Parts: sequence; C-alpha cells; structure tokens
Amino acid sequence: MAASTAPWQPQEEGFREICGLLEQQISHSSSSTDKSQIWQQLQQYSQFPDFNNYLAFILARAEGKSVEIRQAAGLLLKNNLRTVFKSMAPVNQQYIKSELLPCLGAADRHIRSTVGTIVSVVVQLGGVLGWPELLQALVNCLDSNDVNHMEGAMDALSKICEDIPQVLDSDVPGLPERPIGIFLPRLYKFFQSPHASLRKLSLGSVNQYIMLMPTALYVSMDQYLQGLFVLAHDSASEVRKLVCSAFVQLIEVRPSFLEPHLRNLIEYMLQVNKDTDDEVALEACEFWSAYCDAQLPPENLREFLPLLVPILLSNMVYADDDESIVDAEEDGSLPDRDQDLKPRFHSSRFHGSDNAEDDDDDIVNVWNLRKCSAAALDILSNVFGDEILPALMSIVQAKLTTTDDASWKEREAAVLALGAIAEGCIHGLYPHLSEIVTFLIPLLDDKFPLIRSISCWTLSRFSKFIVQGIGNQKGYEQFDKILMGLLRRILDSNKRVQEAACSAFATLEEEAAEELAPRLEIILQHLMCAFGKYQRRNLRIVYDAIGTLADAVGGELNQPNYLEILMPPLIAKWQQLSNSEKDLFPLLECFTSIAQALGPGFSQFAEPVFQRCINIIQMQQLAKVDPVSAGVQFDKEFIVCCLDLLSGLAEGLGSGIESLVSHSNLRDLLLQCCMDEASDVRQSAFALLGDLARVCPVHLHPRLSEFLDVAAKQLNTPRLKETLSVANNACWAIGELAVKVRQEIASIVLTVISCLVPILQHAEELNKSLVENSAITLGRVAWVCPELVSPHMEHFMQSWCNALSMIRDDVEKEDAFRGLCALVKANPSGALGSLVFLCKAIASWHEIRSEDLHNDVCQVLHGYKQMLRTGAWDQCMSALEPPVKDKLSKYQV
Repeated sequence: MAASTAPWQPQEEGFREICGLLEQQISHSSSSTDKSQIWQQLQQYSQFPDFNNYLAFILARAEGKSVEIRQAAGLLLKNNLRTVFKSMAPVNQQYIKSELLPCLGAADRHIRSTVGTIVSVVVQLGGVLGWPELLQALVNCLDSNDVNHMEGAMDALSKICEDIPQVLDSDVPGLPERPIGIFLPRLYKFFQSPHASLRKLSLGSVNQYIMLMPTALYVSMDQYLQGLFVLAHDSASEVRKLVCSAFVQLIEVRPSFLEPHLRNLIEYMLQVNKDTDDEVALEACEFWSAYCDAQLPPENLREFLPLLVPILLSNMVYADDDESIVDAEEDGSLPDRDQDLKPRFHSSRFHGSDNAEDDDDDIVNVWNLRKCSAAALDILSNVFGDEILPALMSIVQAKLTTTDDASWKEREAAVLALGAIAEGCIHGLYPHLSEIVTFLIPLLDDKFPLIRSISCWTLSRFSKFIVQGIGNQKGYEQFDKILMGLLRRILDSNKRVQEAACSAFATLEEEAAEELAPRLEIILQHLMCAFGKYQRRNLRIVYDAIGTLADAVGGELNQPNYLEILMPPLIAKWQQLSNSEKDLFPLLECFTSIAQALGPGFSQFAEPVFQRCINIIQMQQLAKVDPVSAGVQFDKEFIVCCLDLLSGLAEGLGSGIESLVSHSNLRDLLLQCCMDEASDVRQSAFALLGDLARVCPVHLHPRLSEFLDVAAKQLNTPRLKETLSVANNACWAIGELAVKVRQEIASIVLTVISCLVPILQHAEELNKSLVENSAITLGRVAWVCPELVSPHMEHFMQSWCNALSMIRDDVEKEDAFRGLCALVKANPSGALGSLVFLCKAIASWHEIRSEDLHNDVCQVLHGYKQMLRTGAWDQCMSALEPPVKDKLSKYQV
C-alpha cells in the first residue's frame, strides 16, 4: 500500500482482501475461532496508514458489494476513528470526510444511517471548525426536496444533536449566527413533513436543546410550541412520544413558557395518558410528577383529579406481558444464575449527621407505565393529601371486592394504590387503618404470588403508623399479626415474595426497633430458616434483614439462646466462602451490624473475623500491584467492607480489640489505606482510624505523625467538594486522636487550623456534617494545645461560634466547648470582637451536663462582664434576642 502525492486510490488487491475478510466476519457460518482470527487479521491491516481509507471507499463506493459488507466497513471505520482519528495524516482525514459527504443522500437507508453515525463521531473528535464543508452540505441536503438527501442529512444532524448538542450552539468564525440558529427554522419546517421519519428526527433534534436552551430556541419558543401542538395528534406513535417528552422537559426547565397553555396541556396529557401505545402513555405519565416538582400552582390540576386518578389506577394494572408476571412463576428452589444477581453497592462508613441516603424500596428495577403511574399517585397524594381520596377510594374498594381469578391483576393494582398513597393521605386513612390492615393481612396468603408480594410492600408503607399504635392492646395485636404474617412470607416458596417480604420486614424492623425484643426468638428462627433455604440473590436481602435487626434491637441480641440460633449458620457460611467471593460483601456488612449490637458479647467470635479482614486487605493490596501472585483480581470493595467491619469490631469490643490489634500489622495496612487513591477506601480508612484512636491509641503511636499528616492533607485539597466524605471522616479522626494523644499533636496544629478555618468560613456551601466535625475538631485541638491556637482566635471566632451553636448537645460538643474556654483563658481579647456570637453559642446548649464545663463557661461569661464594665457588656447583652438572654441567665450573668 504505497503512498503518493496523487489523490488516493485503492489497490485492487487490498480492496479484494479487506472485502473478503469483512464478508467472513459477518457470515453466520464462521465459527468463533474463525471470527477471532479474522479480527486479528483486520487488526494487522489497521497498522497500514491508509487502511481506514479503504473502509471509507468500500462504504461509499463499493456498489457491486452487498449492503451488509459496506455497512460492516462503515462500522469498523467508526470504531477505528474513535481511537486513531486525531493522530491520522490530515490527507487521510480529508479523504474520508470527502467520501462521507456525498453518501448522506445514498439510496440505501442503512448506508445513510451508518454514514450519519460516522459523521457524528468525526464531529465529536474534530469539532465543526475542523470540517467547514459539513454544515453547508447538511443545509444543501435539508433544502433539496429529495427525500433520501433530506433523511440522510437529518439522520446525521439528529445524531450530532444527541451526542454533542453544544457544538451547534457555539460561535463559528465566518458564520453570521450559531449553527443551531441556521438549522432550527429548517427543523421546524420538517414538523409538517409528510414523512414520519423526518417529523420524528426533526422533533427529536430540537428536544435535545430544551435543557441547554440556546438563544435561538428561546426567541423562537412560540413557533416551537405551535409545532408541538400541531404534532400532538400525529399518526406516528414515536412522534407523539416525543411531543410528550418535550412538554415534560419544558415543565421541568421553563414552566413559565407553558403557563398560558396549561389548561389545554393538562387536558391533552390526560388524553395521551390513555394512548394505546404504552410508551407514549408512559412518557405522558411522567408529566404529573414533573408538574408537581415544578412547584406550579396545584389549583390548576385540582379540578382534573377526578379524571386523572382513575387513569393512573387503570395504568397501574400489570400488563399481560410484564416480565414480573413471568418472573413470579419461578420456583424458589431453582438456583440463581449470575445474571440474576444485581450489582450491589456498599456505602462506606461515615461519621456525622447527614449521610442517610434514602434508597427507595421499589422492588424490581425496570421503569414502566405501572411504576410511573404509582409514582405519580404517590407524588399527587403528597401534594393534594386527602383531596384525592374521594376519586380514588371508590375504585380501590370496588377492585378489592372482586374475588374471581380473572381479576387478580385489578386487585393487585388496588393494593399497590393503597401503598402509593400511604404517606400522603395518612390523615384521611388513619381512622380506617385497622380496617385496611385487617383487609391486607389475609392477602399475604393469597394464591397469586404477586398479590402476596405487593401486600408485603403496602403493609411496610404503613409500618410507621402501625408501630405508633403499639401502646394499646388492639394496636399491639395488629402489629403482631403483621409481624407474623411477614415472617410467614419470608419463608414463601416464591422468590419474588421472599424478596418483598424481607424488604418489608427490614422496614418494619427500623420503625419498631426495641419493640421487637419480645419476639426476637421467633424472628431469628424464621430469618435463619430463610438463610438455609434462599438462593444467592435473596440471601443478600436476608443478610440485610439480619443486619437491620441487630441495629434495631442492639444489646437485646446478646443472649446465649439468641446467639445459638443466629451465629452457627452465619459462621458456617463465613467458612464456606473464599476470600475472593463477592458473596462475602453482604456477610461482612451483616457481621458489622452484629458486632456493634453485641458489643463485648461479640468477643467470642472476634478473633477469626478480625484475622480474616486483615488477610483480605493484605491480599487485595497485593492484588493491586501483582494480581498473579495474589491469585485474585483487585477489587477495592473488599478493602472497604473489611475496614468497615474492623470499625464495627472497634465500636463493639471497645478496648477489648486491643490484643487483636497488638498482634497484627493493622497499623501499617491502615496507613496504606489512608493514602489510597480511591476516595471510598480513604473514607472507610479514616473512619477506622478514628475508631481505633478512641479505643487503643497506643497502637497507632509509632506512626502517629504520619497518620496526622495524611489526615490533614484530606482537608487541604483544592477539590474538597468532590471528597467531602473523606474530609469529614479525616477531620473527625484528627479530633479523636487529639483528645487521646494530647500534646503530641502539636506539630500539626497550625496545619489543621489553617485547613479548618476556611471550611467554617464557607459553611453554607458545604455539607452540615463536615462543618460540625470541623467545629468539634477545632475545639478539641484548642483544648489540648490552647497556647498554639489562641494567637489566631480573631480569624475564626465568629464562624466557629456560629457552627458550634448548630450542634446538638453531646460529648463531642462538650469537648469543643472545653477548647473554647481554654482559648478564652489564654487570650481573652481574641474573642472580644465576636462576643455576641460567643454568647449565642453558649445559649445553644439545652443543658451542660458536665459540672466542670458548666463552671468553666460561667467563668468565661463573668470574666467578660468584669472586663467590660464601661457599658460595653450591657451593649452586648442588648444585641441578643430575648430567648438567648433567657438561656444565659442560668450562668448568673
């Protein structure tokens, strides 16, 4: 393949060989071995600088070859360009571009579509500026009136709009306006094309700009809306779907544009929500949640509720082809396949007040019309409350009273509806709650598995209110019936029901907490029976239910008869799994909760658990640099789960973990983890550092300065917002170390202070927990080294006192105020300018339980009152709100 200065021409032999290979590649008769050989040969050809020219030539000009071969050449070209385009000789880039443009209007639709895809990739890689001829070629095709040319250009343009919309909304030298301004009028014109494909592609392209909202779209919004209203009843369902999608996005981004049309729009959406095409109905159904989220006035929607609620209810009935119906027939004794196991995510340990991520309790993760309708009903119930009940309950009651097998899906949808409105309509439902529960409990034993599973979920949605009623005899009996009903379903033979029952039970456990104690034995028997019976996927949910139980009942679990039921099966599983099996993750999480609940009671199980965590962390750290000698592939999640379990052990065993730590190399492993590049590993490592600082600081001693340095570094990073949780835990760990090692922290005090002060000064931009931990750690460091911190007080007193006044009373707040008092003693004038803020911080205490701290605070206030006898004290007092003054009166000032 020789290069020359003449225009590039393919050699006959090269052309034939490449076509032959492509033909073999797409032929169904080639075996997989053949395919990999063909692939290797094609890879070898890729070494030639003009290989991609051949592919472009075959795609564009090989008229005698089949469309499949030409398409295969195009797809290979697209994939190659992604990696080599930027490094290609400009002459070859130019050749490929010049071959693509005439093909925009190719007679064959498949060729046009392949060319459109390649054009979009080239624009992604080289921008519009790198291909000045493209825009003119697209405009010429769009204006040509030849349907192939219009469709080909529209296909390429729609792919550019989808993949890289911002490219067309930027200035291009030599053009009077941005490209999007040139294309928009042509796209609007296509809204009225007789060809459905052009209507679909043009509308889809404009929709891509709603979020970006370029000026050209903003100023032509009326024309766009008129076009949408014209397309609203299009004969093509794909176009109707795009119309709905446009209205949903507009109401999210620019509701003001739609306000004048709201009434018509709501009536239209009601109609399309019943569309015979489920995908159109689904897109329309998204409108109701978007409307409520946009905070538009609810009264516009109120009068339509009697029409809307029945539509949502009828769309909540399972479709005959819903995959859940097929899944629900599966026998619980069949082993799970690997593809049945959803990926799982372990959230690293976090010290602070606002890390509760609410993972919604939806059961299977395919979004469809049924789920979207239930979600809309949930949101409407939260906006309108009991107002939706009249339109809803008569239908629900009618559906629930059917008893024949044919209408089981109607009954199921009615139970789903009750669960969807459980929170929003609780005021109206509460007086009837015991009737509802009495009705639902028998459904837990229904012959249809999907009715059994939805009844579990709906009962769990009411669990908070059911637990509130435990105080009286009737309420307790009701709670007990639900508890026993869910336990029965946990042992159901159907996998779907097992999953729903376990999830529902975990929700009930969280709400009921120590109320579960009298039933612990029977709960454990059921959970451990399920543990022996379940297949891999649902086992994870049992682990979760066991962990949630341990969190809920705490030390109540620490009784020999309970441990005899709980621990042997878990330990057997623990011994059966190898150190590289991912099924170990949920078990490690489960042990973390158990260790924290049992406290010192876990010590009989601790040694092998501790040792194994150390082994796994070591093995993974080796796998990271040398997977071959480690014998496993590196997976950081093993490290994170093990660090978190070691934290659970430290929390549970307290100083009892000391002998385990002293006989291990945990200190060195932990330091390595604190320096890991993965933020979730560092997050869990600093949580463990803080936990170990509390219970056995002596074992961190030999490398104390390294731990302190690396922890301080987490607070001093330009990208702090990206790693807030790491900074949060590192900050907390420094404070825990400070109160234990005291003066030895001196070497890093100024570094730490210089990192904490900017956090306190920008408190409103950062998360609450990091600000609280920074205020506490600053106080702890000040308490142990007041002489180093006090000269800098005026830089931070105001923002520090603000942060301290937001923290709830606890031991950590006591430490912080000990630091505050120590600073004021060392440098009273340092807080004079912030005296009002200091008083507010002191007034934030509900009560200071520690007598010596109470006395210290009194001394501080009296000291200032003495110091400011010239009327400045009274001036300060008059600047305080009355409730603050009242709180200060208990310190006799």
